[in-house]
Parts: sequence; C-alpha cells; structure tokens
Amino acid sequence: MVFCLRRRDGLPGLSLSIAFTLVWIGLIVVLPLTALVLRPWQDGGGVMLRALHDTRMYAALRVSFGCAALAAAIDVPLGLLLAWALVRARLPGRRAIDALIDLPFALPTAVTGITLATLYGPTGWIGALLARAGIRVAYTPAGIVVALMFVGLPFIVRAVEPVLRGLPPELEEAGLLLGASPVQNFRRVILPPLLPPLVAGFSLAFARCIGEYGSVIFIAGNQPFHSEIAPLLIVVRLQEYDYEGATAIALILLLSALVCMTGVAALRRRVSRGLVARGAA
Repeated sequence: MVFCLRRRDGLPGLSLSIAFTLVWIGLIVVLPLTALVLRPWQDGGGVMLRALHDTRMYAALRVSFGCAALAAAIDVPLGLLLAWALVRARLPGRRAIDALIDLPFALPTAVTGITLATLYGPTGWIGALLARAGIRVAYTPAGIVVALMFVGLPFIVRAVEPVLRGLPPELEEAGLLLGASPVQNFRRVILPPLLPPLVAGFSLAFARCIGEYGSVIFIAGNQPFHSEIAPLLIVVRLQEYDYEGATAIALILLLSALVCMTGVAALRRRVSRGLVARGAA
C-alpha cells in the first residue's frame, strides 16, 4: 500500500498566513489603487481631458521627475563612495556615521524641509556663503534637488553595502597582481558585481523622490511653472475643492511612476543577465 503524505510546510499555519496577508494587501494596497483608477472616470471623460490639457500639471510633473532623476543620479556615486568608506576604510566614528545614514528614514520630512531651508536660505549658514558667489539654492529647483538627495542617499548606500561586504578583497589583489591599473581593476573587477545593487538603489531612490512632499515644499519656493512639484499641486487642487482634478493628477503621477519603475526594473534585469553571460563566457 502506498501512503501519500502531505508535505508539511516549514512554517506552521503558512496557508492561513498567506491568505491573511493577501487580504490585508488587498485592503490597504489594491483597493485604494483601484479607487484611484476609477474615481476620475465617474463623472465622464471630461475631467481627464481637462487634466490632460493642464499645462501647470505638466510643468509640475516635469519638475518632480526631472529633479528626482537628477538627485538619484547624483546619489549613485556619492552613495558608492560612502558605502566603500564604511566597508573598506577604518574611519573614526564609523558607527556614528553608519547610524546617521538612516536618519532620513526616521526624521519627519517637515523637519528635514525646515532644516534645509534654514541652512540654504539667503541668510543661512550655507546659503549666505553661496549667495556671495552668486549661487542661489533655496526657493529654486536646485533646492528641490538638494532635499531629494538627502532623502534618497540611504537607499543607495544600503543597497550597495551588503554586496560590497561580500566582495572578497582577494579579487582586487589578484587584479593588481596581474598587472591591471587601479582604474582597470575598478571597472572590470569591482564595478560589475556592484551594478545590479546600484541600479536597484537608483530605482528605490527615484521612486521615493517622486512622491516626496514634506522635505521639498519648505525649500522649493513652490512657484508654478518653476519650482512647484506634482504632490503639492494635488494639495492645491484639493484646497480648491477640485477633487476630480486632484484625483486625475494623482492617477497620472501613479501611472508615470509605474512606467518609470517598470523601465528601471527591466534595465536591472538586463544588467544582471549581461553580467551572468559575461561570467559564463
């Protein structure tokens, strides 16, 4: 007689836990997103047509996506250098620096915005020095980039740091012993394994920066067609009781973010496949 034994899951109550998790995700993620997608169409397509012809919305989206992409791109080399210093260099106060990296995660965004506006304002410690050189940061798109760099930097560092810790230093020593220059050693030995986490960190920082609100509005100046971000325009539409317009802008922002994240994910998979193919060759 053959007994068919049911394979037991390693985690007790796994099926019930998965069912509860799916229901919870449906309530807090899928249901609100579905309502956001359906809400602009309840009063017909006129609301969406008006939103698509809103030049102020396009300007706000351009500021949000442009500043987010620039801030994330600048954070990539800075985050790589900082992760390298934490892993490979013996810096004094390394534990304090490591703890400060996670500060943007815990610090309220409004506090970040007020602090940056105070520092980079015309009379601030840094802003006054920059003003003497004719450089203005606060209340300009440059201030938005600075705020988003502060918010997005931890994503780069935390994505690269574990991969860098697992990279054997012997590989670098072998490359140098074989006659590679420091630049060649970095490009061919160190950089390839770090490309996937760098792309992942960039995507996370970019996604975080797109929806950033509190740390930006205090330093941006919020001038329409110049330094107004899309999340702020949604709040403006709500204050004007234009709920359909606010929901339409939120839907466009959501779809734009999903398209950008899908493209970044595809790029990450392509980079990973290229590295695997190169290693196999």
